[in-house]
Amino acid sequence: MQIAIASGKGGTGKTTVTLNLYYFLSEKYNNQVQLIDCDVEEPNDLLFFPQAKKEAEKKVFTIVPEIDKTKCTYCKKCVEWCEFNAISIVTKLKFAEVNYELCHSCGACFEACSFDALKQIQHPLGSISDYQTYFGAGISEGRLEIGSAMQTALIKKVKKQTDSKQKITLLDAPPGTSCPVVETVSTADYVVLVTEPTPFGLHDLKITVELLKEIHKPFGVVVNKAGLGNDDIYRFLEENNIGLLGKIPFSKAYAENYSRGALFENIPNEIEQSYHSIIGKLATIIN
Repeated sequence: MQIAIASGKGGTGKTTVTLNLYYFLSEKYNNQVQLIDCDVEEPNDLLFFPQAKKEAEKKVFTIVPEIDKTKCTYCKKCVEWCEFNAISIVTKLKFAEVNYELCHSCGACFEACSFDALKQIQHPLGSISDYQTYFGAGISEGRLEIGSAMQTALIKKVKKQTDSKQKITLLDAPPGTSCPVVETVSTADYVVLVTEPTPFGLHDLKITVELLKEIHKPFGVVVNKAGLGNDDIYRFLEENNIGLLGKIPFSKAYAENYSRGALFENIPNEIEQSYHSIIGKLATIIN
């Protein structure tokens, strides 16, 4: 089963919740839980596993076009077919160029060209690494090539690291509601939305809820930093019949642990009980 963890905005504590779910689910399901960090622009789950052992790393490439100017007639058909404005052609100047930062490797230009003027080349996309952790089935992460805007393409590839032998795969989504998030949750059986009881948290939660409804994904909400802000978010959940998986109380001491990377040490009892309650609710979905 795949469970994605997402949030409409950064800073809600999505990473904290993801890692705690990895910890407590691994405890409950005999370490048959895999974590895939899909935040390929800034993967940081591994920061909390300084002793993690790297088991494999591979460079990832995508197929892009290269223009053979000895065959190109500068007809601009490939330009017309490109939905991403990645190809520029100036016929009078005999100028033809591909912007690889815009190319989405869709292959339309290869279909468009009737003169065999485009050849396929490999363009670096990033890397995928697998790590063994001291609990759970391990972490896989994608790390995007610096300067690349092709997050979605790398997320597709890193999700192929899913181990079918594991009972649960957690997908740590990027923040926001853009294409990388949609790609991350697209294969998930269930989505855990992490929010905070603030006006900003509620605003972005509403956007994310609309997204998940549009793509027909079942979901529940975890309110992090409970006790801060106001109660507007709870009224919204009740009025819209949205399931509340649990509330994680704000703890300054636990925030200090987080800042030191010691997320799994001295977990306050009230926070541990909150996660056990959330795991109990998720268990009814998993089983």
